[in-house]
Amino acid sequence: MTHEDAGKYAAKHPPETKLDPQIAQAVKKELKEEKITCAAAHKIAGELNVSPADVGVAIDLLEVRINKCQLGLYGYYPQKKIIKPAESVSPSLKDAINKLTNNNRISCLSCWEVAKNSGVSKIDVASACEALKIKISPCQLSAF
Repeated sequence: MTHEDAGKYAAKHPPETKLDPQIAQAVKKELKEEKITCAAAHKIAGELNVSPADVGVAIDLLEVRINKCQLGLYGYYPQKKIIKPAESVSPSLKDAINKLTNNNRISCLSCWEVAKNSGVSKIDVASACEALKIKISPCQLSAF
């Protein structure tokens, strides 16, 4: 969601969606200037053995902004996103990305898998996607 949506994140979910108190407590502990980083949210998911999406729901219900996306797509000040198209993409990286692309989209999770399996950074994969004009969506935390 955009900056204009701040304070309306809970509206993405049905009214009966409940806030998990354990996740909420962990999110509150990680807040810096009323925001949580993508990395901190994923750390919570790992520590509590819940999905990143579950943490994302808690973040939304608490009306907290996520910043510093690990793919560089959002949450950086002042430019919002820091990702730039790669100047070149190796054939092996392009093949790895294309195998997981559907309708010119690849998920955040798939980007992470490509990074791990290819031995490159998550930002490098996102940069390659930018160069290949492949949209990354959905976010594991449901931010987009």
